[in-house]
Amino acid sequence: MSAADDLDRHFRDGVAGLRPADQPLQLPDGGLDSRTALDLFDAQLESRHTDFAARWMQQQGRGYYTIGSSGHEGNAALALALRPTDPALLHYRSGAFYCARARQAGGGVDARSGMAAGGGVDAVRDMLMGVAAAADEPIAGGRHKVFGRHELAVVPQTSTIASHLPRAVGVAWSIARAKRLGTDCAWPADAVVCCTFGDASVNHSTAAGAINSACNAAYQGLPMPVLFVCEDNGLGISVPTPHDWVRQAYGDRPSLKYFAADGCDPAAAFETAYEAVTYVRKNRQPAFLHLSMVRFLGHAGSDAEAAYRTPAEVAADLERDPLLATARLLTAAGVLTPQQVLDRYEELSGRVLAVAKEMLDSEPLTTAPQITAPIAPRRPDLVATTARRRTTEPPTAPVGEPVTVAQAINHTLADLLGLHPEMVVFGEDVGRKGGVYGVTRGLQRRFGSARVFDTLLDEQSILGLALGAGLSGLLPVPEIQYLAYLHNAADQLRGEAATLQFFSQGQYRNPMVVRIAGYGYQRGFGGHFHNDNAVGALRDIPGLVLASPSRPDDAAAMLRTCVAAAKTDGTVCAFLEPIALYHTRDLHEDGDNAWLAPYPTPASHVPIGRARTYGTGNDLTLVTFGNGVPLSLRTARRLEQRGIGCRVVDLRWLAPLPVDDLLREARATGRVLVVDETRRTGGVSEGVVTALVDAGFRGAVRRVTSADSFVPLGKAAELVLVSEGDVERAAGDLVSAGPEGPEGHGRYGTP
Repeated sequence: MSAADDLDRHFRDGVAGLRPADQPLQLPDGGLDSRTALDLFDAQLESRHTDFAARWMQQQGRGYYTIGSSGHEGNAALALALRPTDPALLHYRSGAFYCARARQAGGGVDARSGMAAGGGVDAVRDMLMGVAAAADEPIAGGRHKVFGRHELAVVPQTSTIASHLPRAVGVAWSIARAKRLGTDCAWPADAVVCCTFGDASVNHSTAAGAINSACNAAYQGLPMPVLFVCEDNGLGISVPTPHDWVRQAYGDRPSLKYFAADGCDPAAAFETAYEAVTYVRKNRQPAFLHLSMVRFLGHAGSDAEAAYRTPAEVAADLERDPLLATARLLTAAGVLTPQQVLDRYEELSGRVLAVAKEMLDSEPLTTAPQITAPIAPRRPDLVATTARRRTTEPPTAPVGEPVTVAQAINHTLADLLGLHPEMVVFGEDVGRKGGVYGVTRGLQRRFGSARVFDTLLDEQSILGLALGAGLSGLLPVPEIQYLAYLHNAADQLRGEAATLQFFSQGQYRNPMVVRIAGYGYQRGFGGHFHNDNAVGALRDIPGLVLASPSRPDDAAAMLRTCVAAAKTDGTVCAFLEPIALYHTRDLHEDGDNAWLAPYPTPASHVPIGRARTYGTGNDLTLVTFGNGVPLSLRTARRLEQRGIGCRVVDLRWLAPLPVDDLLREARATGRVLVVDETRRTGGVSEGVVTALVDAGFRGAVRRVTSADSFVPLGKAAELVLVSEGDVERAAGDLVSAGPEGPEGHGRYGTP
């Protein structure tokens, strides 16, 4: 069915053919009673008319989203089986659910007055403001059409298929964990997490991994109150789902209770949904609710179903129209006459159209700063105050004691766990083993397995757990064991973590600090997956803070800053830890202990976006980070012996780049050599050079990088990773190439 007019006419004709009940059907007490059935029907009508209005608005040039909910209106029964305080993570055909949730919470619209009931949420207005991309839309503010409301515990989701399921698992896990830790939680202690998706989504690896992680947790006896709801209309855009596939795939899974009902039958949908919700709420175990649905009006407004569906298939779906099914139930029970059904339908149609006409004059977003404001709010003074707080726990290391990078991170994690009772540290092997490189050693023993624990070997599930934990009020610090392992889960950062504040105007946030062991130069242990030097997938994520410490004292201070930013501003941070420097002690000669640093006090704050400079040479500025810092410092010493005075700038932050510090140090010498251990294409140096050019730097700029290659095993790695020899040759060439000196000073003559 592709025409709204045809669907509208089919409903009217169907109702006109109904007859008032001679002997009214008795609706059961405790089931779908008459009051609940009317609420369900009104929510369905609001959703259907909103779909019609969205297409009308598109025709008027002010409608920008036409993926509708028509045919899926049975999900209103699901909403009414839940409580309005149960967190809901909904897919994009959830209009009726949203309308029903608004009614539950005292909102909705009276069909006769056209006003929001009880002064609550007007779901129709919310949805049509989203269609119009209106700046006053209450959740995303015109940035995208999403279902979301903080007051309704509806968390906005992106349209990425199944990407919200790992977060839903994280939310469910967090409810009991917050109670166990005695910390505040965003949800009631007996809440059920509702997560809806389509039948095509169940085949996505993200869905498979999330459901598996929920089952795994439940199998171990961990509370996991999540209800996975598959709204099965049999199609993924145009691709049919094999008959009975969903039941075969999920009907008999360990630790996953399966429920199924006809989602187009209001009584069956409500009763089965209520049974499933009750099971999850009582047992604190996951369940899978399979609701068969139909899809009207195509996948979206531009979808011509006639290209892939037969008239017989479309006609069969029309016979299952959930609105007609509810109308039949209400007339059979004597709750409404057929004429009253049509009157109700007509009244709501007029009211929805009136709102749609208002939206034609709504104000859109008008400036780039207005659009980007929610992405990454920064309150550096508050972050600094939080970062400098001291724990009351006994120190793990005396302040001033020389430590390695690994020891500094370990001690800082312990200090932060003592300071923030809601903080949790988790990942592969971080618990009993203490991490592959010993960075989390002893933390589980000291703080307990509720706060420091091992996870599945699944990076999507690890990040999903962090997403849900941060959303629920915890302060998650997950570990990704190797940078190369992040890439198969990057969408959990890019599409989920980084977008939540954007799509909710900061009403929802998921603070986290993702510790990632990475970069190359490991000795005796390597190959691509343990020496990955690709950070391009992280550098362009809006709002993501990308920290890259190299020295022990910076690692401690920057980790405190990241945790403080997460707690204060909801910041999402990726903390890149150079594996090859974890246990490094020496810089120039064996035994010099020059890469050890005193364990710093919390007062040693490193603000986001500030670099660190070594040396005061006036001939050349070496700009680098990570492993490049000791490499450049060693090279600088040899260059000094050749009469070339250098200063070495450790960027420390790869996003946002420390542009002011970078520009100051570049102008001090007039020559910049960027030493970049990442790849030449897509590497950090591209951003550094661009920042200098954009800022109007007039001096000479060169870069030396690792090759556009994966890192091979053994000594062959030295052939593709940037080396001290590469840096020294490039530095010598740059200095001897021309007269540039300190910008505006002309060390070797007037420019």
